[in-house]
Amino acid sequence: MKKYTFLDLAEEVLEEVNRPLSPIEILEISKKRGLFYKVGSNGLTPEKTLSANLGSDIKRNKNTKFTKIERGLYFLRDKEINKNIQNNINIDSNEKNKFNERDLHLLLSTFVNLDEHFKCYTKTIHHEKSKKDKKGYNQWLHPDIVGVYFPFEDYEDTTLKIQSDFKENTYKLYSFELKIDLNFNNLREYYFQAVSNSSWANEGYLVTLKIDKDQIFIDELRRLNNAFGIGIIKLNPENIYESEIVLSSKEKVNLDWDTINRLICENNDFKDFINNILEDIKLKKVKSKYDDIKSDEEIRDYCRNKKII
Repeated sequence: MKKYTFLDLAEEVLEEVNRPLSPIEILEISKKRGLFYKVGSNGLTPEKTLSANLGSDIKRNKNTKFTKIERGLYFLRDKEINKNIQNNINIDSNEKNKFNERDLHLLLSTFVNLDEHFKCYTKTIHHEKSKKDKKGYNQWLHPDIVGVYFPFEDYEDTTLKIQSDFKENTYKLYSFELKIDLNFNNLREYYFQAVSNSSWANEGYLVTLKIDKDQIFIDELRRLNNAFGIGIIKLNPENIYESEIVLSSKEKVNLDWDTINRLICENNDFKDFINNILEDIKLKKVKSKYDDIKSDEEIRDYCRNKKII
């Protein structure tokens, strides 16, 4: 009996789905369809094995059934790629060159200041300002944006005092990692980057402008959220008020003071952020300089100028 291989699995999934997929997407769908077990693989990184098998077959087998298109997606060679699919891929690729992740900071700072869950003030952390050390030492240490919620904007002094007497801390610190696009190709890298650089905060979020709507992808997001607690925010540049918390972060009561101390030592932006918080707590008023906040109309104009919309 002929052994069922990774290439057989890829062919069956691509035939059924009838659209280009990445190796990770092929595997995720194969598991949902009950096909993956037929391969009998016990490897820790089957997506790498599948990718290597596809690459080798395309390169060495003149009768290969597969073809590789842009952005690491694979398809069946005997199927004509729908021109709309190919055009969309090219458009997405071109769009990424028109603006960068830091251009999205204004959208996030406005949304989390207005949103009832956060009501927070943010500060952009410039990674390039961090101390230069051994290569990799500061990798995934800094979030893109940090935020703080001040309870004195919502509570009277008497309420704040009794909270303090009961040892209840109602101040909150937030960590945000910003990305333009979130899909199966980058999910694990981006998600665990957010896990790594948000350990110090009460809540950590991965923020994106575009998100894969495939149900299998959403299920995987939920699984990661249940396991690691990082929330997901989708920004809406057309109407910033309609940005949404796709998945809420799991709140940590205890802060990671060792990491906070390291961030203060490594990055002046973060040190300034903490000093601003201390000053504003002392004054019981937000007087320090945080990231800009704009109106919905100003955000739309900004997004048009930056070619975000």
